[in-house]
Amino acid sequence: MAQKGVQLDQEAFCCSICLDLLKDPVTIPCGHSYCMSCIKGFWDGEDQSKICCPQCRKTFAPRPFLGKNTILAALVEQLKKTGLQAAPADHCYSGREDVACDVCTGRKLKAFKSCLQCLISYCENHLQPHYTIGQFKKHQLVEPSEKLQENICSRHDEVMKIFCRTDQQSICYLCSVDEHKGHDTVSAAAERTERQRELEVSRLNIQQRIQDREKDVKLLQQEVEAVSHSADKAVEDNEKIFTQLIRLLQKRSSDVKQQIRSQQETEVSRVKELQEKLQQEITELKRKDAELKKLSHTEDHNQFLHNYPSVSQLSEPTDSSSINIRPLRYFEDVTAAVSKLRDKLQDILRDKWTNISQAVTEVDVLLSEPEPKTRAEFLQYSCEIYLDPNTAHTNLLLSEGNRKAEAVRQKQSYSSHPDRFTIRRQVLSRESLTGRCYWEVDWRGTEFRIAVAYKNISRVGSSNECAFGFSDKSWMLICSMTCYVFWFNSISTPVSGPVSSRVGVYLDHRAGILSFYSVSETMTLLHRVQTTFTQPLYAGLWVYNDGVTAELRKLK
Repeated sequence: MAQKGVQLDQEAFCCSICLDLLKDPVTIPCGHSYCMSCIKGFWDGEDQSKICCPQCRKTFAPRPFLGKNTILAALVEQLKKTGLQAAPADHCYSGREDVACDVCTGRKLKAFKSCLQCLISYCENHLQPHYTIGQFKKHQLVEPSEKLQENICSRHDEVMKIFCRTDQQSICYLCSVDEHKGHDTVSAAAERTERQRELEVSRLNIQQRIQDREKDVKLLQQEVEAVSHSADKAVEDNEKIFTQLIRLLQKRSSDVKQQIRSQQETEVSRVKELQEKLQQEITELKRKDAELKKLSHTEDHNQFLHNYPSVSQLSEPTDSSSINIRPLRYFEDVTAAVSKLRDKLQDILRDKWTNISQAVTEVDVLLSEPEPKTRAEFLQYSCEIYLDPNTAHTNLLLSEGNRKAEAVRQKQSYSSHPDRFTIRRQVLSRESLTGRCYWEVDWRGTEFRIAVAYKNISRVGSSNECAFGFSDKSWMLICSMTCYVFWFNSISTPVSGPVSSRVGVYLDHRAGILSFYSVSETMTLLHRVQTTFTQPLYAGLWVYNDGVTAELRKLK
């Protein structure tokens, strides 16, 4: 262990050029130390405008003055007195995994560089001529390689400096005038330059793809966080809502119970009061009966006649006409009313639960499926849509199970409702549309308008806010017998495409895609919208002229 420590100390005082203990040690500005003769000889063979350190390659201008490092020289002299010879540390020798110096004899040192011209690998010491001798300075040095022999032509034993583009392989000069004669050949350096340009383009593409994927990963991470946050908030909010519902039901249950008990107390009190009066009357009648019985046994006729008038008089009887022998119903009607309420709540929960469940399952993230191309692919997203009578204008006749709307002159007897369009002959779907949806409408007549809208679109009045396509709350396509026109926020866009009596609509709410298609034997894209939808959408029909009909088709 002590010997190894001495060797490590010796290595610190070795010249990296001659690999021996420093002689007249000098320290150059970068901090590395050399024998004065070694560094002078090295610099003498260098271009004087590019003086550099043999180890770190740091350049100096002008050439540094070399002065003996007296402290280092004293330490080296002291080390010499130990009688040990400087030797490279173990890690300077080549191991099984290292490239060995081809020049070293005996135990070989690790190669520092390989020369593509010499086809030899050199340790740092044997490499010095390549830094000092002009002819060697032109050689190309690379990181140590064991594959230098692959640069030699196996047929002619010559260095392969030519590339055959015809056969896509490296060849030597003799190959180019022999079996590769007439082929498209260039120098290996020229081919390398060309391939290097292609490589740089490929790297740029790869780097761009890396950046894109990193952005995608970041977006997906943000999406995970957003989904988790939204889910946590939804769970919390829904727990509050259901808790409120439970409390409301519990309060109503308590109120009904209290009312029943209060009414019970009132009725029982009334009955007991009447019962008490009747009991008093019975007592009085029994007493009167006893007096009459006693009087009937009086033998004195005069005494009998004298007492009879006062004893025979009876008090007015208690009115008991309300007491009837009949089947009684007390609080059964209350139970029937509560049962009816329960049945209605069950019906509401059953009907609305489908919407709630659908809203949960339609939660989507950035991993959207590709937009459909064929009608069969579109039909995978077909949805059942029905028109909402509460939104229909009174001059719209709904039929076919609220799937068909017809513009008529006679006003329909719809009940008053705040969701109804009052001026324009428009109607919205009953179902809200989120996720990916596809539906088709068959229409007949001169002109028909198909739309999607937010629920908060204005309904009352004749302002543009109430008309499909004339605000930022709806998107509309006008379909006529000759052309199409798209409207959004009062801006019209002419649309070209084959006129058809059937129009398809594809919505990807999450991706913000809304597309209108002309549907016949094939599907033709008429207009596509790319935006961000901030609310659920509702399908809309605007049946403009009398006699025009529009019907939502059954696709499932």
